[in-house]
Amino acid sequence: MCGITGWISFDRDLRAESATLHTMTETMACRGPDDRGTWVQGPAALGHRRLAIIDLPGGSQPMTVDTPHGTVALVYSGETYNFTELRHELTARGHRFTTDSDTETVLRGYLEWGESVAERLNGMYAFAVWDGRKERLVMIRDRMGIKPFYYYPTPDGVLFGSEPKAILANPLAPAQVDRDGLRELFTMVKTPGHAVWKGMHEVEPGTVVTVDRAGLRRRAYWELETRPHTDDRDTTVATVRSLLDDIVRRQLVADVPRCTLLSGGLDSSALTALASRQLAPHGERVRSFAVDFAGQTDRFVADELRGTPDTPFVHDVARNSRTDHRDIVLDSQELADPAVREKVIRARDLPAGFGDMDASLYLLFRAVREQSTVALSGESADEVFGGYLQFFDEEARRADAFPWLVQFGRHFGNDAEVLRPDLLGALDLETYVDDSYRTAVRGIQRLDGESDFEYRMRRICHLHLTRFVRILLDRKDRASMAVGLEVRVPFCDHRLVEYVYNTPWALKSFDGREKSLLREATADVLPRSVYDRVKSPYPSTQDPKYAAALRDNVEDLLARPSHPVFDLVDRGRVRQVVSQDEGPVSTQAARRGLERTLDLALWLDLYRPEVLTG
Repeated sequence: MCGITGWISFDRDLRAESATLHTMTETMACRGPDDRGTWVQGPAALGHRRLAIIDLPGGSQPMTVDTPHGTVALVYSGETYNFTELRHELTARGHRFTTDSDTETVLRGYLEWGESVAERLNGMYAFAVWDGRKERLVMIRDRMGIKPFYYYPTPDGVLFGSEPKAILANPLAPAQVDRDGLRELFTMVKTPGHAVWKGMHEVEPGTVVTVDRAGLRRRAYWELETRPHTDDRDTTVATVRSLLDDIVRRQLVADVPRCTLLSGGLDSSALTALASRQLAPHGERVRSFAVDFAGQTDRFVADELRGTPDTPFVHDVARNSRTDHRDIVLDSQELADPAVREKVIRARDLPAGFGDMDASLYLLFRAVREQSTVALSGESADEVFGGYLQFFDEEARRADAFPWLVQFGRHFGNDAEVLRPDLLGALDLETYVDDSYRTAVRGIQRLDGESDFEYRMRRICHLHLTRFVRILLDRKDRASMAVGLEVRVPFCDHRLVEYVYNTPWALKSFDGREKSLLREATADVLPRSVYDRVKSPYPSTQDPKYAAALRDNVEDLLARPSHPVFDLVDRGRVRQVVSQDEGPVSTQAARRGLERTLDLALWLDLYRPEVLTG
């Protein structure tokens, strides 16, 4: 797990630009605290920051192979979980390895199969290959978009990086955000390829992007396809379990301390239990970590989203699986600390967060990193197996809209309402969302004979797996890599995603509950309390002290009327919310609006972007 960056300029020799390459590379020092490296040859310059996970002494990058017709150089971020099998195959084909790293396996795989190597990889990855034999750059991203990857075309080539900050460190990429960038920030539609920053793009998940003197081309090597599902319930449950056993086994491989992130929900509990079962014969205990808030369990108040506190269920799993467990208990002062908010904004490069839930995730990861370098997370199980409330909400099911926006609007309000009325009118967010939705559902394949209801549920599943999950995966990656922690997401294994996506909804919810297949597939390793527990989202603090601290921070901002944030935000509306009684600021809608205002202000201070609203 690392940070990669680079610059291809066909009209110049980049050996004269080593200082700029160094600056681009160092923006991602937190992603790779263990090592750094750069490589420059003619029109190509590559940079790398390394977080050592496998083959600690042998995986340094950029990694190169000299051939009779030119050098092939690779910068790679991520993990390839089937690298051992690929290594054996490549060895049989005559390749000779000098390291034990998965990085060299990917490089040798490219030498053997070219860009088609992507179709052979099982893992999470973003990598770039400069092929000096053809003077061509090849950029490849994993199927689900677990690892971030951005590029910025220039008049004579391209800039690229794991994060926008690496690209923005190059003078060729001005920090600008136009209307479409603002629309993307305030709608949660996650347009594929959109990077918010003007002129910048994401390498889309499951895509190869090639750049040479003839220009830039994109090719999808993987898409979520509709296929018939012929397995009965028992076979489906058994197949899910078999896949999970194999996935967890593969993702436990590391040469550094590992752990699990445990919330007490079905997803993380299942992974923790499976990991414990696999490690026990080797005399190892799983380390598990959970986030909690000071006093929350004792003072917990149930609401429509969260019916129970997490901690009692966390402890049930820890006892049942005999983990070496630690609760990371946070207080409101930490959550509201402007310094923590700054860390989150720098990690995300954008004010596109989830308020205290972003802060707590960052603080959790920071504490975990003190004891482990790799963590397994239950992220994405809700998208794969159908766990969110919107999967069961009739209004969300029937709406011709992104289903999560129906739910969010009901529970959290619309944080775009903090924007100035003239800007809000110019952005026309409703039309942007409608257009995005129509694009997103276009082309979703329907099985012959599939009922209207099953097809509607297929569309909802597809939207979550190709849009919503990417928001959360990006959030997870940025928060974890900001502290040098690798978080692996077993539920994003493409084999599992493809299999469960094509399972009819009647099977996904055969007992009328969320994630029926996952629950039954792991029933033998779960405590009964977790087996029976109703889905509960990622926790949010209920402490009124957090709301009070939030108000204080916003009041400090309001005392600076010339701050550029008020070119975007309606100062009068924000003041109105702050001046009301304690209650409204404690509501989710009001709180999100204030958090968004603070995020915008800090982002403007840190990045000083040119915001093009005209």
